Amino acid sequence: MKLVTERKRNPEIPIIPLMDILAILLIFFIVTTTFKEPRPVLEIDLPTVKDIPSTEVTDTRSILAVSKEGIISLDQVQIKPEELADYLRSFKNVNPNAKLELEADEAVSLSQLFQVWDALTKAEIEIKDVPARIKLPAK
Repeated sequence: MKLVTERKRNPEIPIIPLMDILAILLIFFIVTTTFKEPRPVLEIDLPTVKDIPSTEVTDTRSILAVSKEGIISLDQVQIKPEELADYLRSFKNVNPNAKLELEADEAVSLSQLFQVWDALTKAEIEIKDVPARIKLPAK
């Protein structure tokens, strides 16, 4: 018969030696870290349209213009927005090799541009084939 009960020992985690190891690892990583010097910034001067003189026209395009008032015109002919897709389709049938260029005013809303792009898609004209220019206000 066993009359004496053994005392259970509470498990202990020695925190002080763990802090010593952590401090040693921190010092090791600080001392062995090598810092790279940043690369020098390469200055690039990109040419602008003003810098490249050109007298020859390589590609003639019909201009699809959208004014800030929402007036849409193709080669100076005003078109109603709801009739644009049909007009573009007939323009493409009459001039199969003609290329378009979108010229929009800076104040044109995004919804107006989407209407024009939707009309181009309905007329089976690839949007990527129609470069866009934004007219900035005169200074």
